[in-house]
Amino acid sequence: MCVKDVVVQNQVGLHARPATFFIQKANEFKSSIWVEKEERRVNAKSLLGVLSLGIIGGTTIRIIADGVDEEQAVKGLVDLVNSGFAE
Repeated sequence: MCVKDVVVQNQVGLHARPATFFIQKANEFKSSIWVEKEERRVNAKSLLGVLSLGIIGGTTIRIIADGVDEEQAVKGLVDLVNSGFAE
């Protein structure tokens, strides 16, 4: 299992468009991937799940992956979040 905390860089957070990019990226990997905000954990491959967290800019989230490509999955998603989703 691979776990990493990251601060959401873009101002509006994970609203519809960035959340879609996030989910598309998560679906590139075979591992099971989750996103945690405070005590809530959702499937990172679920648009409704990610949107339900209400992640805004400046929020720290935890990305958790478990599987054959877990390290690449976490690194890819952390890099995407750190890029600010090109906004």
